[in-house]
Amino acid sequence: MSDLIPAARFAQLFLQGTPLLDVRAPIEYQRGAFPNAVNIALLDDEQREAIGIRYKQAGQAAAVELGHELINGATKDQRLTDWREFIGMHDNPALYCFRGGMRSQIVQQWLADAGIAIPRIAGGYKALRRFLIDTLETAIDRYDFIIVAGQTGSGKTHMLAQLPHHIDLEGQANHRGSAFGPRLGGQPSQIDFENRLAIDFLYINQANPRHVFLEDESSAIGSLSLPRPLISRMRESPLAVLEVSFAERTETILNDYILANLSDWQTHSPDDALEQFAHYLRTSMGKIRRRLGADGFARISSLLESALTTQINTGSVDEHRHWIDELLRHYYDPMYNYQLGKKLSRIIFRGDANEFIAWASHLSEPNK
Repeated sequence: MSDLIPAARFAQLFLQGTPLLDVRAPIEYQRGAFPNAVNIALLDDEQREAIGIRYKQAGQAAAVELGHELINGATKDQRLTDWREFIGMHDNPALYCFRGGMRSQIVQQWLADAGIAIPRIAGGYKALRRFLIDTLETAIDRYDFIIVAGQTGSGKTHMLAQLPHHIDLEGQANHRGSAFGPRLGGQPSQIDFENRLAIDFLYINQANPRHVFLEDESSAIGSLSLPRPLISRMRESPLAVLEVSFAERTETILNDYILANLSDWQTHSPDDALEQFAHYLRTSMGKIRRRLGADGFARISSLLESALTTQINTGSVDEHRHWIDELLRHYYDPMYNYQLGKKLSRIIFRGDANEFIAWASHLSEPNK
């Protein structure tokens, strides 16, 4: 294997899920990284800052000298141990720093001196990031999008997973896209979100379909913004509307937002899961207080509190249906109907789940 991975192999790195050893400082990694990367830094944040100051004051040679002073002896041995452990746990990993320069070259050489070969990525993180930006921009122009629309609780995300070629925007944002949308684990950084979308498109590029399905979204999902070219294309793309009964929608919300979310809390925080879950629901309801109005908020919050009391006392979640129904009737449905009314000319399909899947199956032909 070559000791340098060129740009021509970048797509392969992501499609194969190549384990990536990121030796940038932690602060750099937190700003943006890749799904298959693990950060085991050559320099910590303080060391990186000190070397940067030395570089500005005295030049490259002095900065390199300080680097060797800071990473020496037991510190260097620990770094090598950590890198060796990572390499031992992963098949065919690759290495990068920010620009593919001195830091990754040093790590590569130290490992080679220890008898361990690992290729480094030409241009480092910056080149990989540029490749993904270009991939995303090209894909946005390349495909015909069909936007999956439907009232809150219609199961659009579940439907999307059954369609031949799709991008799960909410999944990659780790957010369900509403006031009640936050999920445990938090959202990725904006850069990480964009990287994930680009990698999804790399997989779609292999099939080269004519149509790609996306769920109808606003310009933001939680704290993350959709790339402007993507949201612009989505706003001019045709809509396929999933039509589901009111009762089914209530059950979907009960399963997705009550049962599934509570299960997440029980896994994450078993000692006070229900307390944390109740706080999440109250906080989410508070986000739409002004839009509900004083009377509406008081009425629906009262139903929520009654449901939580019953759940705490008996374990039953049945009463949650009451406030879910009220919220759909008096908040989400009127808002949806208003928004859809402005998009009627873009609708190319309406139907239930079975009709939707049958219709979509005829749109899976490859692009010519």
